[in-house]
Amino acid sequence: MDPVLKAVLLSWDWRVDVIIPLVLAGWLYVTGWGRLRKRTQQQSRLAVHWRLIAYISGLFFIGLALLSPIDVLGGQLFYFHMIQHLLLIMIAPPLLLVANPMAFILWGLPAGWRRKFGRGLSRLLHKDGVFRSWLRSATTMGVVWMAWTVSLVGWHDPTAYNAALTYDWLHDVEHLSFFLTGMLFWWHVTGAGPRIHKQVGLIGRIVFVLSAIPPNMLLGVSLAFASEPVYTFYTAVPRIGGLSVIDDQRVGGFIMWVPGSMMYIIAALVLVAKLLQGEENKPPLPETVWAEDGAIAAPGMDS
Repeated sequence: MDPVLKAVLLSWDWRVDVIIPLVLAGWLYVTGWGRLRKRTQQQSRLAVHWRLIAYISGLFFIGLALLSPIDVLGGQLFYFHMIQHLLLIMIAPPLLLVANPMAFILWGLPAGWRRKFGRGLSRLLHKDGVFRSWLRSATTMGVVWMAWTVSLVGWHDPTAYNAALTYDWLHDVEHLSFFLTGMLFWWHVTGAGPRIHKQVGLIGRIVFVLSAIPPNMLLGVSLAFASEPVYTFYTAVPRIGGLSVIDDQRVGGFIMWVPGSMMYIIAALVLVAKLLQGEENKPPLPETVWAEDGAIAAPGMDS
């Protein structure tokens, strides 16, 4: 094996600033999930095993993206950097959010903290509160789609991309913006708590998730068919595995174009399946129900 490749594959970056939040988030969720399993029948039904598996999987993929050799290889090969971005934008966020994390994390807190934090959260997100009104306006589907698109396209500008790989702190900012905009995007798709927006029907969510495909696909296609290296950073680093800069770029563009777009198609198909099962025919909950302070995290999770 190429000694450089071998060294990279053994390079795990055990970053405390990543490990501690992941461990804490996992511990709180697992603790809350276990507590809810022991409560009322309605609450115990929400603490199903698939939610726990989804949440732990989401944390695992964040760790894989930021701590494993994928992060090191991303500085040597463009297509590994695209794999890293896919994990942070399109895989980890939906897995975390389908698990409805806010409710379980609240239940993972000690009883005293849970009551204090719950009361503070209720005041902060009160249906007539200024902060909730501002947050609601700042996170509409249109605003979130624009923020997600600007983050995706903006960080793939050659100047911004090269700078992110040159400066570690800027690279962290890039990853954080990808993850946060991804969480906001999938928040609307999954309907996870806190629920502060009027419920959007399945058809609206299908259109929303499919709207992510054009910018993602166009960016991937432009990189896959570019005749010259777009990111000069990769022309100055040692090549691994004998892959040329332009071929590396084409593979990375293809990953963004096809597997990346497929993530949104799969999500849309899941929503279509729910639509065909007749869930769209169920009358939406009135705002007086889902906007109550006790239902902020998710119905049935209060008390």
